[in-house]
Order: sequence, then structure tokens, then C-alpha cells
Amino acid sequence: MKRITLSLLALVLTLLLSQVSVGQDKVVSKIIEIGTTDNQTMDHLDVLSNRIGGRLVGSDAYSNAVTWTASKFREWGMEVIIDEVGSVPVGFNRGPWFGKMLSEDGMVLHFATPSYTSGTRGRQRGHVVMEPKTRADLDRMKGKLKGAWVLITGVNSGWPIDWSADGDAARAKVMAENEAIAQQNREIMAANRGLPEAERKQPLPLKEEPALFYREMVEAGILGIIQSSTVPIRALYDRKNLDKMTFDNLPKVPDIKLNEHQYKIIEQKVRERQDLYLEFDIRNHFKPGPVKYHNVIGVIKGTKFPNEYVMMGGHLDAFDVATGGVDCGVGVTPAMESARLIMAAGGKPKRTILVCLWAAEEFGLLGSKSWVERNKDKLPYIANYFNRDGGPTVPTGITVPEAMYDDFEKICKPLNDINPDFPFVLRKRETPPGPRPTSAGGSDHAYFALNGVPTLSCSLADTKGYDFNYGEIWHTERDTYDKSIAEYQEHFSVVQAVLVYGIANLDKLLSRQGYYNN
Repeated sequence: MKRITLSLLALVLTLLLSQVSVGQDKVVSKIIEIGTTDNQTMDHLDVLSNRIGGRLVGSDAYSNAVTWTASKFREWGMEVIIDEVGSVPVGFNRGPWFGKMLSEDGMVLHFATPSYTSGTRGRQRGHVVMEPKTRADLDRMKGKLKGAWVLITGVNSGWPIDWSADGDAARAKVMAENEAIAQQNREIMAANRGLPEAERKQPLPLKEEPALFYREMVEAGILGIIQSSTVPIRALYDRKNLDKMTFDNLPKVPDIKLNEHQYKIIEQKVRERQDLYLEFDIRNHFKPGPVKYHNVIGVIKGTKFPNEYVMMGGHLDAFDVATGGVDCGVGVTPAMESARLIMAAGGKPKRTILVCLWAAEEFGLLGSKSWVERNKDKLPYIANYFNRDGGPTVPTGITVPEAMYDDFEKICKPLNDINPDFPFVLRKRETPPGPRPTSAGGSDHAYFALNGVPTLSCSLADTKGYDFNYGEIWHTERDTYDKSIAEYQEHFSVVQAVLVYGIANLDKLLSRQGYYNN
């Protein structure tokens, strides 16, 4: 009788486990069905990129993105955590900008300005001069600087000229070095007098420093500085001064990064001393602070292991010279869609799924770093954090340590049923594990990895040959909605949903054995 009872119990347990497995398989099948027939990844990106726009920390657009993404998570039945990270002392909102060259062969100017730099005082027109490179140059032209647009040397790297005390000190050092070089050159010129040309020494070159007399030029009344920029134009933010900005010490003149081809035309005219005027209207607006910024975390609560986690996400902030359509629409909107698919399919994961939209990645991974530092107790219980912050390319596979392979083999099985155009290959890592990283990398996975959390991610490729070039959009004016690749992004959202849901439903926490060697 006892043996029969035990056999019956075993049969019941087998049936129950089978039903659970069938239920999970149904959810995965439903995720794939909805994801291939009603995928909304690009709808999310349309709102985020085209309706909200560039989402700079400290801007109204970033606050709007926080409100909207949180509302979508709630709409899909998820819990939401609005997680305060920090604040900036002043905010910044970018308005329209316009410029033109006024001459017989005038042209509309193609330019940008870094965030947290000055706009114009309405429409401002002025003559153009080359910047002084020596104290003698400055004395010679100081009267002409008032009301002038000043062409400075160097090539734009995205950052503005540093007008802080440190910037002044660096320029003062170069000025002193150049004065010493100028004295040597005067001595060389004196020694050259009367010598045959073949015996004359060449003067020494001055040390190059863009906007060397920045402070003096501003005090003389210049309208702004203009620097040559490669195309597409890259524009970042004033990282050297932002932390100390108040409404009493805001930047005073625009820092314009101009299309290199137009710069050369204007420079030649100035060197030929042609009459030339430029007109700019730049609406860069500041906002009284402090302005707080937040992570947005969508939560799908685990039914059996609520204190174990699978995480996915990207950074919500984006530079405002464009609209963040790729950096990081590529991470945020597929993660949102992965969550929507799991919820719409009736998913009830055993582990808690966290969908993390991080703040201030572009300011130094501040949102993810803050979360990791405040949640050290959770880190041992995170199965994996899937971070996406790159090109809108398609997943082609994933490589995992041997200890994870059997689990991933089950999880990945449905992935080749989604779209025959995009086969998915699971690979076992053949190389020995390396050490845990000791310094932060370039995206929001970094502080998780520093603390030993697995940060597996899919291999990606432009398999259909859309000629995507990440360097073209990275922090430039071309980071827009149209640079995203819809079929890649939509497919990624389905793959990610299946992976995350599968890991969340394992009977045990994903093994970390062999992930790092320490």
C-alpha cells in the first residue's frame, strides 16, 4: 500500500511538473507569436525619439521620458520603481538653432553646440576674425574683437572649450611657453640678419592651444568662438563646469562647432581680409536647479524566487544634438518591448525580472553605478544582466561557460523558430575564464561586472547588409530614429524576451562557475 501511495505521489508530481513545463512553453510560444505579428518596438522608439527627443540629463525631455516609460510599464501591469540617482545644479533645454554667412556667396551654416553651453542673445550678427596666438597679436587686434565671431584653431572632439579656473591655468602655461618661444624667435631673426638665405635658421613653432586667449577675448566683447568640426558633427556637454554651474556663473558666449568645409571657406576669406559677416540665432536655455534625475525600473515579480533576479536594459538618457534613436534607443525600446511581450503572453516568471532604464550613462554611468552601490545585497542573486548599448543589429547567437550550457540549450531551443532569416547559434566558451574586470567599461554593464555579476550578451551582426556604421551616429547629429533598423530591433526584442523569461524560470539560479577565474 505504501509503495502504491509513493508511486501515485511520484506520478502526480510528474504530471504537475509537466503541466508547469507545458505552461511555460505556451508562454514562450505566445511571446514569439505576439512578437512576430504585433511587435511594438518601433512604436516605442517613435515616441521616445521623435515625440520626446534628445534626453539629456537635466532637461525637460529626460523628465518626460521618465514619466512616459514608467506609465507604459504600469499600463502593461508591471510594478515601477522611480529610483532617484542624483541631481545637476542647473538644467538645460535646447531650442532651435540657425546661422548663415552674409556675403555675395552667402550660405546657411551647418553647425552644433555642446550641451550646457551658451546660446546667443537673440539673433546676433558680427564680423569675423582669426584668434590671436601671441600677446602681441592680442594687443594688435583687441579693439577689433568687440562684436566679432572668432575662428579658433583645432578640430572639434565634441567637448567645449574649458572656461574653468583649471582651463585658465592650462592656457596660462601655454602662453608662458609661447612667450619664451617668441623670444627665441626674435633672437633667431636677429641672428639671421645679413646671413645668406641658406644659412638662416627657421623660427620655432608656437605650441598650439585652441582659444588660447579665451578669457581675454570674452572680456573684450566677442560674440562667440567657432571651431572646425568633421561631419557628422559631434556635440557632447560641458563636463568640466557643469558641477559648479549656477545662474551667477553660466557660460557667456556660444561655442560653435562648424562644418569643416564651411569653416575652410570662411577662414580663407578672413585671411584674405575680405568683408564678411556671420549671423547666428542659438536657443540654448538653462533651468534653475537643482534638477533631479532618476532610473526607471520596471518589475515583473517572481512567483517562486522573488529575491532572485534577471535584468535587462539600456540607458534612458541621450545627447540632445540629435534624438537618441540608436544611442540608446537600441537598448531601451527592445527592453520595453521584451517586457510587454512577457506580460501580454501571461508570463509568471519564477524569478523577478527587472527592466532597467538607466539615468546619466553619458555622464559617467551614474545611474547604474548608483544602483549597484545601493543594492550590494542583491548582486549575488542576479542570474544575468543583459545590457544593450550599440548598433541596431540582429542577434546571431550567444557564448556561455560550460556550467551554463545545458540550461541555455533548453532556453535557446525556440529561438530558431522565430525567423529563418536570423538563425541563432549557442556556443560553449572554449577559452579559459579571465579575471573579473578591475576598472569600469563604457556602458551600464560595467559596475555589475566589477562586482562579479554575469553580463552575458548576444553576438550581433548586420546580416542583411544595411551598411550600419556606429561611428556615424555615436554622439552626433545623426543619432536619429531613421538610423534604427526595424526588423533587427523587433527580432532582438523577441529573442531577449525568450532568453530572460527562460532564465527566470530555471529550477535553480544560473551557475556562475567558470564565468570568472576569481
